[in-house]
Amino acid sequence: MATTPTTAQTTARKTAATKRSTAAKKASQTRSANQAAAARKRSTAAKKAAQTRVELQKTPVDRVAEYAEKAVLVPLGASLVARDRVVGAVTDIRDSYSTREKAERELKADLRRFERRGTTARNRFERDVRKTRTRVEREMRQRRTRAERLLKQNRTRVERELKQRVKPLDLAQARVENALQGGITTATQISTELQKRIASVA
Repeated sequence: MATTPTTAQTTARKTAATKRSTAAKKASQTRSANQAAAARKRSTAAKKAAQTRVELQKTPVDRVAEYAEKAVLVPLGASLVARDRVVGAVTDIRDSYSTREKAERELKADLRRFERRGTTARNRFERDVRKTRTRVEREMRQRRTRAERLLKQNRTRVERELKQRVKPLDLAQARVENALQGGITTATQISTELQKRIASVA
């Protein structure tokens, strides 16, 4: 004759199953958390190794240039951020630096932020300089083109006016030459007639 499980036994089995399920979930969560932590550590180690390789490849000239650039960018970024903080009514600075660790963290973050702002300002300035230079060059080309066109027009007009003035001069010269030639012919005829008269009188 089969025995029917009692309510207590059924409840105990359900409780045990629930505990096993909960333990399995916790174990899975723990494994996932451990794997994520290990992945983050590997990623951080890889980034540090890459940064170390980059640092080792830098020459002394590169380092001097980098420090010089930071010396310009950090104050520039700092002034811009300070202006933004005044305009934007930033929260009390004492809350940001309540502990030494927090102060150091905030200081590093501020330095990075200052450098980013300085880099942005420098890029914007260089872009504005390129735009201005392009605009000036374009205006100079346009002015030169207009000047060349105006010079060509003036030269053409002067040449046309000179041609128009030369034509009357040529006509006047031809008339003078004709008059002289006529005078010479008349004088020759008169001389010939006089010679004939003189010869007939003699």
